[in-house]
Amino acid sequence: MKRRNFIKTASVSSLVCALPPFIPQFNTSEYTVEELMGKAEVDLFGEGINLRKEAYESFLEMKEAAHADGIDIKIVSSFRDFYRQEGIWERKYQKYTEEGMAPLDAIDKIIEYSTIPGTSRHHWGTDMDIIDGRPKSSGDVLVPEKFENDGPYASLKQWMDENSKEYGFYLVYTSDPRRRGFKYEPWHYSYAPLSIPMLTAYRKLNILKLLQKEDILGSEHFTTGFIKTYIQDNILDINPALL
Repeated sequence: MKRRNFIKTASVSSLVCALPPFIPQFNTSEYTVEELMGKAEVDLFGEGINLRKEAYESFLEMKEAAHADGIDIKIVSSFRDFYRQEGIWERKYQKYTEEGMAPLDAIDKIIEYSTIPGTSRHHWGTDMDIIDGRPKSSGDVLVPEKFENDGPYASLKQWMDENSKEYGFYLVYTSDPRRRGFKYEPWHYSYAPLSIPMLTAYRKLNILKLLQKEDILGSEHFTTGFIKTYIQDNILDINPALL
């Protein structure tokens, strides 16, 4: 069933995401709306790394440990602000619609892997897309097949499966067949000690109201029902360890 075919009559107030029942160890009041939506200036660390300080320091420890085991963890993408995500979204929207796709079909295609600007975890400085810098590989690097079987990044994936949690990093979009939303991304990891409280703060926002203020290509098709389903499937149906 297409995401847009879900019930479109949910009230706007219902789009304030439900909070988890009890998360006593986190203080979420320090995060502003602009920060959570990728519109604030964020202190980032590391040339080519671009993570918040705590995530950066833990990443360096993990990278050193992996290097000792013959793995060269290389970040392909980490922090992306709202405007960069908007550029990614609009290029894809233009491409698909110019190829003849109906706008709603183009949006469905985009959200297989890409987020609506203002809803990306990459806005937080806690998430990263990684590969192994040692093996040779041609073409697109962020494709699932390259992280499996005899793919060039299979050893990286195995190492991360065994070790990443020790450094606070968790896979976001798992291969669980019951999971909805974004497709499996074996390259996307999140630093849980920071991203969990940020997601908790994000869940308090009225996403529809915030997106209605933005002039994003295709946003006239962001119905109440679509955004409600997008929140449930794409923002919240992730690795349970990150909720």
